[in-house]
Amino acid sequence: MLKTVFYTWLSFTLFNFHAAAQTTDDYISTYAENAQMLMREYKIPASVILAVAIHESASGTSKIARYLNNHFGIKGPNSSNEIRSSYKDYPTVAESYGHFLEFLKSRISFSKLFDKYDQYDYKNWARGIQRGGYARSRTWAAQIIGIIRKNNLYQYDERPDDYVEPPAPVAEASAGRKSSASKTYTVKRGDNLHNIARARHTTPAAIMKKNGLKSPAIKPGQKLKL
Repeated sequence: MLKTVFYTWLSFTLFNFHAAAQTTDDYISTYAENAQMLMREYKIPASVILAVAIHESASGTSKIARYLNNHFGIKGPNSSNEIRSSYKDYPTVAESYGHFLEFLKSRISFSKLFDKYDQYDYKNWARGIQRGGYARSRTWAAQIIGIIRKNNLYQYDERPDDYVEPPAPVAEASAGRKSSASKTYTVKRGDNLHNIARARHTTPAAIMKKNGLKSPAIKPGQKLKL
C-alpha cells in the first residue's frame, strides 16, 4: 500500500511530463529528489541510481526511455505499438525507477550488496552491480563512477561531514602497486642519465634525487626508479 501511494504521488508530481530531458543537468534536476527518496528506503546511493539512469537512458533521450519509460535498460515484455523492443515498458518513469531497486533486491547476485555497502559508498556499489552481471561491458562501473564524479552526483548521497571513503578493493590496490612497481628502468650498456631522462621527459637531477644518487655515474644492470 505504501509503495502504491509513493508511486502515485511521484507520477503526479515529479514525473508527470514527457520522459525525455533536454540535457543531463535537466535530467538530474528532475530526478534527483526521486533518487534520494529511493536511497532512504533502500539504502543505496542516490548517485548510483541517477548515474545508472543517465547512462542507460542517455539522460532520458533514448528510444526506450521516450517510448517505454524505461530508464534502466531492463529487459522484459512490453505492449508498445510504437517501437519493437526487447525492453520492458512502464506506465510511468517513477515505476521504472522503483522496479530498478526491486530488480536489484530480487536477484541474489545483487541483493547481497545491500548488506555489504552503505548508501555513501558509490564506487563499490557500481563495481558490485557490474560484478553481478548487470552489464556486459567491462568498463561499465568505471563509466558509472565517471558520470558520478563529472556531475558531482555524490552531493545527493547525504554523506555526513566526517565520512571517510573505504579503501579500494584488494585487486584494485594490487593493480596500483604493480603499476607503480613497473616504473623502473634497467640501465643498458651505453646509457647515461641525460639520455634516459630525455627519453622519459624528466631531468637527470630528478632521477638522481628519486634514486638517492650522489653523482650521475650509472652502470649496466643498475635499476632506476623513474
